[in-house]
Amino acid sequence: MGQPVLSIIVPVYNEEHGIGACVERLRQYLVSTRMPWEIVVVDDGSTDGTVHAVQELAAHDPRVRLHCAPHCGKGSAVRQGMLAASGAWRFMADADLSMPPEEISRFLQSLRNPASAGHVVIGSREAAGARRVGEPWHRHAVGRAFNWLVQALVLPGVQDSQCGFKLFSAAAVNAVFPHTTIDGFAFDVEVLLLSRKAGFRVRELGIEWHCRHDSRVSVWRGAVAFLEVLRVRWNAWTGGYRQVEPSAHAASTESIDAVARYADVR
Repeated sequence: MGQPVLSIIVPVYNEEHGIGACVERLRQYLVSTRMPWEIVVVDDGSTDGTVHAVQELAAHDPRVRLHCAPHCGKGSAVRQGMLAASGAWRFMADADLSMPPEEISRFLQSLRNPASAGHVVIGSREAAGARRVGEPWHRHAVGRAFNWLVQALVLPGVQDSQCGFKLFSAAAVNAVFPHTTIDGFAFDVEVLLLSRKAGFRVRELGIEWHCRHDSRVSVWRGAVAFLEVLRVRWNAWTGGYRQVEPSAHAASTESIDAVARYADVR
């Protein structure tokens, strides 16, 4: 099977009825790239049949792996999946696949441009070339207000920290994810702050994004995420992230070269 070039991490919680379609869509895309890959599904303590569904998928394809975790939140699930993965590049994907899997190729292709390549490439619904499909105006307004807060307190210049599709080099994962503390929905903010602190460039890539009306975003979760952002800001002010230092791998092109060998990625 070989060492994966790309690992896709899918955090799930009670996704019994949707995880099969998600994994199959990802598999169809990944097979077309002809690069070594794996899909790591991290179950965040589901109470339905999600684990059994993923076990059946893994039984038919060893490149699909299940990682079981206690119910702690999406941030915890992503952290565990990123650290359990073995790919040179590790891609976080929401199980609803609100971004078509084919868009992943654009993340990989961006690595080949020395002027724009980075070890952290994040999907953005606000960057140049982005396209939002079917999003209600009020949800967009709430998202923009939250991003204003994030930029003001933690991540100046990052237009969309919360999009659920992000690509990290293995070096960035190893330097950042062991030190994250946020288990909830604002974990992205902490991850990107620590990525910058470790010296990794964070680049936004405009994507096509389809609003899913069964999304689990709610006013309550938005309020909790707001408190989590304040916690990240407090940790940064008080030296809570002092263990994260500039990484010697931040300027390395080794993992970028690993992708460049697959010139037919599409």
